[in-house]
Amino acid sequence: MSKVLASAADALGDVLHDGIVLAVGGFGLCGIPADLIDAVRASGVRDLTVVSNNMGVDGIGLGRLLETGQVRTVIASYVGENRLFAEQLLAGELEVEFSPQGTLAERLRAGGAGIPAFYTKTGVGTLVAEGKPHAVFDGIRYVQERGIVADVALVHAWRADTEGNLVYRYTARNFNPLVATAGVVTIAEAEEIVPRGAIDPHDVVTPGVYVQRLVQADARTKPIEQRTVRKRPVAVPA
Repeated sequence: MSKVLASAADALGDVLHDGIVLAVGGFGLCGIPADLIDAVRASGVRDLTVVSNNMGVDGIGLGRLLETGQVRTVIASYVGENRLFAEQLLAGELEVEFSPQGTLAERLRAGGAGIPAFYTKTGVGTLVAEGKPHAVFDGIRYVQERGIVADVALVHAWRADTEGNLVYRYTARNFNPLVATAGVVTIAEAEEIVPRGAIDPHDVVTPGVYVQRLVQADARTKPIEQRTVRKRPVAVPA
């Protein structure tokens, strides 16, 4: 049965509500589900808890949801590229939970695997660990971290088949496979959608069992956070 819907708005229409937990794939601006983020913005839902490695940049990606004041809480590992985020945090308009990057990845993986909590050394003795349970294993102190299960997960894939099996491209893979498993409802946008059976099973990263809905991603110029260009060498006459 095909999981492909006509648009991002159609895919999100009955699952977006005020106050939900929204997990979003991507790293910086690489591999972000831009069409789905825009559809969330257009829906007008508010008081969102957003779980993502970062919050995009000003005016791009998840930064667009900050512009409209739709986000109440952020769980992320890095937000240094977003000036509006800093302003809203300092003004008390955002609740923020910082989670070390590897810990955040494992919290999403654990949530997708049905693991409610785990222990890690990362963050012990810092603000990250305050108020959380601790335990000692083999003489080493660990802090307990909870798995994350999102009401809705949004991911971007390079290629998908109509059953929702996903393949990612290069570094755009990043947090997307983890986010895909962590949603009660997972919605993927894909740059290319092919018929069932057209993807070699060995190439599948996210099996379709994790994906409930799929949309065709719009062709767009992929933004770059910090463009660095090497100067052309000056030709030396022979």
